[in-house]
Amino acid sequence: MSETVEALFQAGLERYQAGEEPSALIPVFKDLCNRAPKSAAAWTCLAWLYLLENKSSQAYKAAQKAVKLNPQDAQARVNLAVAMLETGQAGVREQIDSAMQLIIVDSEMRDEIKQSIADGLSRKPEWKNLERVRKWLFE
Repeated sequence: MSETVEALFQAGLERYQAGEEPSALIPVFKDLCNRAPKSAAAWTCLAWLYLLENKSSQAYKAAQKAVKLNPQDAQARVNLAVAMLETGQAGVREQIDSAMQLIIVDSEMRDEIKQSIADGLSRKPEWKNLERVRKWLFE
């Protein structure tokens, strides 16, 4: 019996939260994106994993898909902004402004973004572009 996409997604998230290396999880989330190409959450996670692994151009493409599928997801916007900074793309301010508007009206989303950024900085210290995004959003 094959696992549902939701079960695979949850298992992948749990493995990430348990500290598994992003490089080991990229194939899991790529498979999820192939199985459920309209899952914004899967694309958002894949973009984040690519960012952690310094695969900025892949992160940029995955984050673009995530934002297209769910423009109201602040994490997808943050991922896209970081990927844009890391690949030298224009339009970062628009993504930051959109994320800012989303986290201003939703305190739960704001807390999730703070946690995500803290997690990213703990896994990848000296991540200058994520630190820039953190300052823009929270200082």
